[in-house]
Formats: sequence, C-alpha cells, structure tokens
Amino acid sequence: MGLFFPRVCQSCSVQLFDSEDILCMKCRYKLPQTNFHSSYDNPVMEIFKGRIDLYSATSFLFFNKGGMAQQTIHRLKYKGKKEIGLYLGKLFGRQLNDSELFNQADAIIPVPLHPKRQFKRGYNQSFMIATGMAVEMKAEVYSDVLFRTSHTSSQTKKTRYERWENVKDIFEVKHAESLIGKHLVLVDDVITTGATLEACANSLLQIPDIKLSIASLAYSQG
Repeated sequence: MGLFFPRVCQSCSVQLFDSEDILCMKCRYKLPQTNFHSSYDNPVMEIFKGRIDLYSATSFLFFNKGGMAQQTIHRLKYKGKKEIGLYLGKLFGRQLNDSELFNQADAIIPVPLHPKRQFKRGYNQSFMIATGMAVEMKAEVYSDVLFRTSHTSSQTKKTRYERWENVKDIFEVKHAESLIGKHLVLVDDVITTGATLEACANSLLQIPDIKLSIASLAYSQG
C-alpha cells in the first residue's frame, strides 16, 4: 500500500516511518509551540482584556506566514486532511493537562461553521481539534450548543473592525441548561484579532455560573 499511497509528513512531505503519524519526528520536534498555557498573562489573554471576561486563554503554536503552522493548518482546512486536527488537538490536550488553568475543564466547545461551509468542506476543523483535545483532557465535546445563524464572508482579508462587524451578532446558544456551572473551553483554529471568538464568547457568557476559557491551535502574530 505504501507504494501507491505513501504515508508522508503533513509538514515536510518526507515519508513517515511505521512509528510516526501525521508528522515526522523532526517536524514534531520543530513545532513552534508558544507555551502560553503556563502563564495567565500571555499575548492571547491580552487580546481579550477589557473585551470579555475570561478565566484563561492560550494558543498551542505560533502562526507565521510561510511557517510550519500555516502550512499544516492550510492542509487541515483546505486539503481535506482532517486527521491533522485530531492529531494536533491531542498534542495540545496533553499540554493543557499540565496547566492548572485548563486541566479541570468540563467541556470543549468548537467554534461552529455555517452548515453551507461545513457541507462544502466536509467537516469543521475546530471540531476535529476539539475532539483530539477532549481525548487527552477527559472532557466532553459539545458541538450542539453554539450555532452560527448566518453565512458570512471569509475573515482572512478584513481589517480588525471589519472582522468584528462581520461576526458580532451571528452566534446563538441552545441547550444552555446543560452547561450551567461548568468550565468551558472555546476552541478555534487560528486567533488573529479574536473577533470570532469574542462573538462566540459573548453568547456563551449569558449562561449562568460558567467559567470560560479560550484555546486556539495557533496564534497569528500579525
């Protein structure tokens, strides 16, 4: 099977050994990890200060143009490689188990896609990341409580204000009673301005007596 469908690293494309999965050992070692999970005060938390009331916030990887994280996440989102999300989510979850800010989380909530976009892509990349995280964190994934009520254009080329305007009123919460009193972790693929996560968080924070944290697979530095 390897002759016709070789297993290759999803970052550098070299052929994987039997003991390797998704990434070769060299690329796994080179993952640009932020280690933000070890400190309450970090650049991701700084994005949301004064905007939403968070318990904690972090990102797993640095996202730089042309870098490893960008290339890998591009394959996850646009090349049908959903197994990348599961794999990196597990690595992220193991890391968060070592953080007192995250290791008592009850539920993980992926940022939803609009059904049209999810149908076109075939899956929600944030759900794949959240599922991998949940395996390691022994938490539940709640994918049926946060919904996108309208289909919006891509955030990629918008300014900070345009991103906020694009998503500020498009999320709603259902079955909120199942989340009362829980520590929730809201998960997305990449944080840039935080506009989408802020809109999601504003909806979730209407649920009584919750603690809300944010965790993204990557953090864009600009």
